[in-house]
Amino acid sequence: MSAATPAPAPAASGRESIVLSVLTNPLGLVAAVLLTVVILTAVFAPLIAPFAPDDLQIFKINAPPGDGYLLGGDGSGRDIFSRLVFGARNTLLGALIALTVAAAIGVTAGLFAGYFGGRREVVMSWIADGLMALPALIVLLAFYQSLGSSIQVSMVIFGIMLSPGFYRLTRNLVNGVKHELYVDAARVSGLSDMRIIARHILLVIRAPVIIQTSIVAGISIVIQAGLEFLGLGDPSVPTWGGMLQDAFANMFVVPTAILWPGLAISITVASFVLLANAIRDRLQQGNRPASAASMPKVVSRPAGAAPVDTDILLDIRDLVVGYPGKSGWTEVVKGVSLQLRRGEVLGLVGESGSGKTQTAFSVLGLLSTGGRILSGSIWFDGRDIANLPESEMQKLRGKHIAYVPQEPMSNLDPAFRIGFQLTEPMMTVLGMSRSEAKARALELLAKVGMPDPKRTFNAYPHQVSGGMAQRVLIARSISCNPDLLIADEPTTALDVTVQAEVLELLRDLQAEMGMSVILVTHNFGVVADICHRVSVMKDGQVVETAEVQSLFAHPQHDYTRMLLSAVLDDVTPRTYRPRTLKEVSA
Repeated sequence: MSAATPAPAPAASGRESIVLSVLTNPLGLVAAVLLTVVILTAVFAPLIAPFAPDDLQIFKINAPPGDGYLLGGDGSGRDIFSRLVFGARNTLLGALIALTVAAAIGVTAGLFAGYFGGRREVVMSWIADGLMALPALIVLLAFYQSLGSSIQVSMVIFGIMLSPGFYRLTRNLVNGVKHELYVDAARVSGLSDMRIIARHILLVIRAPVIIQTSIVAGISIVIQAGLEFLGLGDPSVPTWGGMLQDAFANMFVVPTAILWPGLAISITVASFVLLANAIRDRLQQGNRPASAASMPKVVSRPAGAAPVDTDILLDIRDLVVGYPGKSGWTEVVKGVSLQLRRGEVLGLVGESGSGKTQTAFSVLGLLSTGGRILSGSIWFDGRDIANLPESEMQKLRGKHIAYVPQEPMSNLDPAFRIGFQLTEPMMTVLGMSRSEAKARALELLAKVGMPDPKRTFNAYPHQVSGGMAQRVLIARSISCNPDLLIADEPTTALDVTVQAEVLELLRDLQAEMGMSVILVTHNFGVVADICHRVSVMKDGQVVETAEVQSLFAHPQHDYTRMLLSAVLDDVTPRTYRPRTLKEVSA
């Protein structure tokens, strides 16, 4: 075990991790405490309340606080505090009924309609649209006249009226994920539709549904209180809405009486929303540890001194990168050391999963969620940038260190024109005016070989090809004259002819601007075409570094020889020989 990885500690379960994460969020903790108090108050109301909710004392009508009544008496001489405590039980019960009905109908219908589509979706959408067209308050008033004063029945009706919100949200979310490759893989694996819906779709869309649940819970409490405020509830049943009605009727006699049920409603609704947002944030973080305190400890080794040779732009020493797992840190980069001189192109080669991209992202300070530099140093231009604060890394990215991704079309925002996406970094990082940035953007588009720079400047990403989009990304990456350009598989998504053009472009720009370049690739042909030196990575380690010509002529490591032997260049292809009729019939 390395010095960066101490003895693993027992990991908390997923449920415990979620609870810890929510409780370490200040807003989540406050909301959880408040809701817990409200729920416990509702459950243990008979033990907490000093009086029964319907006990009357004729001499304490609209009485001020004190003399046995903690918050005073209402218009009938009943204890406000006792009715507030018992009212929590009935108010939460009504909200729970509406929420359960709405979620059960809406989420279930949305899952089936979105997943199966066709006539089921059409019919369910018609029903949902019809329910949404009905005015909920008028429907509730109509049912009140026919079904009586039961607020529970009204909440069932209200839950049905709210179910289209769950349905439309769930259906749209399912439509967005049902064609994902992992869903197709689950189908191919023989999983049933019900299991795919329950395990592979519902769990993915749960975060927005939780937010909708919080909204519906709050709306249910408010609507229930509003109905009771209008006098549609049972006066003998204590609820916060009924207390509001009584306090409003006596507002000029005891103005403070309206404060208590109003605060109870406001605090409960706000707590539902805050708690749901805290849970949503945790679910979207995946399996990250709940807090820094719950993560395995990191024991960093000394970084050492800056490189003496000022011609060395980047010096990576003993870099270890890890991600938290159930039994401690999982190392994906294991003691990598690299050097890059000014104006040099270094190829970083290896099969998928060898740690190339993680090493590059460490230099950029853009490790994925949970990833950390456990030990080692990254000296850039005389400064150690390993684990540098994000505010400091932002000053380096773009202006000093630039990046070219491998998926051109997915790295351009489809909502903005290409011109805006080119000028925005120059205006933000270099402080250029809009006109100066536009002029430089047009110049860069011409430099990267765009036949009509002005047309490309005014186009949206979907209006250009993949090769043109890659050229746009290269133009954006060099727009602020960086010292170091990291190109992560810049030609993988392109066809062969466009690959050659992009490589030639990178070679020309590097020579013209004198940039240092790290080229992450698995293609030795790309390395031979553009790189000066090459480092070969395997299982998170550098196994060999050499000049390109030397490595191709005399590879030292067995893994390097294996990679070179896998190249199909200069291999004589098998010729196709048509079979005779006799061979076909046989």
